Amino acid sequence: MTVSLTGKVALVTGAARGVGREVALEFARAGAAVVVNDLGVPLEGGEAADLTAAEAVAADIVAAGGKAIANGDSVASWDGAHAMVRAALDAFGRIDCVVNNAGNLRDVLFHKMEEADFDAVIGVHLKGTFNVSRAAAPHFKAQNGGAYVHMTSTSGLIGNFGQANYSAAKLGIAALSKAIALDMQRFNVRSNAVAPFAWTRMVSSIPASTPEQAKRVEGLKKLVPEKIAPFVVGLCADEAAHVTGQIFAVRNNEIFLFSQPRPIRSAHASEGWTPTSVVERALPMLEHDFYPLHRSADVFTWDPA
Repeated sequence: MTVSLTGKVALVTGAARGVGREVALEFARAGAAVVVNDLGVPLEGGEAADLTAAEAVAADIVAAGGKAIANGDSVASWDGAHAMVRAALDAFGRIDCVVNNAGNLRDVLFHKMEEADFDAVIGVHLKGTFNVSRAAAPHFKAQNGGAYVHMTSTSGLIGNFGQANYSAAKLGIAALSKAIALDMQRFNVRSNAVAPFAWTRMVSSIPASTPEQAKRVEGLKKLVPEKIAPFVVGLCADEAAHVTGQIFAVRNNEIFLFSQPRPIRSAHASEGWTPTSVVERALPMLEHDFYPLHRSADVFTWDPA
């Protein structure tokens, strides 16, 4: 069997570079028409938008015989999100797949984080994912089908230093994906989240000032974005229409299915609880299963396959 998305239309945000670019190219190789969305600003902001990189990706797709247009609207804007969906409809007549990949960073330790640092990251990652997904939702509903793939991160699913804003946004995206899956299941619309492991602009700012950090960075550089794209495109194929509400991760040749929160231990008191009995009885009963303060690197300790 050869999976084909011929006749489908995909919107990929943050598609000028890194994972987004590879996803856009993979969609085109599978036969889909692609809206290559990218605001074209540096990760840390502060410079004007430049559509050149998105146009280059679209041009590469067209040169290879595919169909693509570039789009420079902002995912952080409700109107911008609707405009990029409208661009897909105007150019190709429909929209079938949305990949919410656009991102930014404002890494800083929590006790030093400013409101602007938090708002900027939530605005692009979490609000942006909502904006674009919501803009596509009426069209998915009307055609009784569609696929969302939202980029989450182990920074949110597990944890990381200096990324309270990013972690909150990325875990929020996983929850948003599940909510979309539940609300739109009746319309044959599925929604999944993927945590990509890849050396891109989004992670190139990781410090390497100690031998341990340097070793980790060298390992991360082996994680190429090209390995993420086939899984994302496969999730959007008709053959994967039964897959929804899940959280995955892709690390080179490894694909992971993540657990989702469920009760794992309980404490009961027929007479009810007091602060004293909580401390003396409940917490000791539960603490055997407490999670340690792991970071992503503490869980993924082996070299990528």
